[in-house]
Amino acid sequence: MTILISDREAPNLWRKLVQVPWLVVILISALAGVGLAMQYSAASGSWDPWASRQAVRFGMGVGFMLVVALIDIRFWFRWAYLCYAAALIMLVAVEVGVGGRIGMGAQRWLDFGFIQLQPSELMKFTLVLVLARHWHGRTMDDMGRIVWLMIPALLVAMPTGLVMRQPDLGMAIMLVGGAIGIAWIAGVRWWKFALAAGAIAAAVPTVWEYYLRDYQRQRVLTFLDPTRDPLGAGYHIIQSKIALGSGGIGGKGFLQGTQHALNFLPEKHTDFIFTMLAEEFGLIGGIGLLGLYLTLFAYGFLIVNIAMVMGLIPAKGAALPMVSYGGSSMLVTMFGAGLLMSAWIHRDSRFGPRGEV
Repeated sequence: MTILISDREAPNLWRKLVQVPWLVVILISALAGVGLAMQYSAASGSWDPWASRQAVRFGMGVGFMLVVALIDIRFWFRWAYLCYAAALIMLVAVEVGVGGRIGMGAQRWLDFGFIQLQPSELMKFTLVLVLARHWHGRTMDDMGRIVWLMIPALLVAMPTGLVMRQPDLGMAIMLVGGAIGIAWIAGVRWWKFALAAGAIAAAVPTVWEYYLRDYQRQRVLTFLDPTRDPLGAGYHIIQSKIALGSGGIGGKGFLQGTQHALNFLPEKHTDFIFTMLAEEFGLIGGIGLLGLYLTLFAYGFLIVNIAMVMGLIPAKGAALPMVSYGGSSMLVTMFGAGLLMSAWIHRDSRFGPRGEV
């Protein structure tokens, strides 16, 4: 199929390419480079099975990110509800077992043949989009009406409930946390947050007793005191701390880590990849990686302020963006970065006054 670009459209496309915030691309590439090096190390100095696949995904992801960035941000704003609905349908498909795949004891992926997608990862961004669309369409007077608070509460509750059933407590926390951040920026009064926090606190005993699974309770208890079960639930976090401490200031050196080489660290190419990095490169390497994230966050926050878009998501229980191995995480991170760059490229776009959609 040949895509024809008219002479009139070409200059506009060129102007957009010139305005691409290439610093974001460079920072993301640097993070991906760190991830590839760690996945190479996790496989004991081999590109297979993780680093080679992740490199291909990143190359494709850069192209996808730039396409998203060049699309007017108002397009995503206009179709926010449809994007949300698509992600929600995929979550339902996981729940009913349509094309689902089970991994690590939980069913969280949809198998499309050419890609295995985790819908909850996609929901992180579509939820941000749909909540931004909702709050933009409300006036400040609407903020005091319960009905306009019930709608976003329902938008959050539906995917959160489905994610909890997978089960994925960490992702559920991120969805709720992101929604709270957006509501705060939108202007919801502080006392309503306090009221909601009181209701959540009151519900904790019931949720603990009847809704959390045994392993989820163990995770919470282990987080509070890993030594209560050093050879069971607390084993992984204790080994992680040992690896972190053994790295010292400068680390043991690339490919010289012992904790992951001897398989004391589980999921070393995903959940515990930062631990592996800190063991090999020490405190200096860990601070360097956090510095890259901080720079990307600071630059992204500047763009967000300019474009009046918000995406505040806590990092509890998630893969390390661009560093941990994973196709779904890579795809949605690139999508999010593309949206961020689109907000900058199209910063002169007008969305209309608040209260209008």
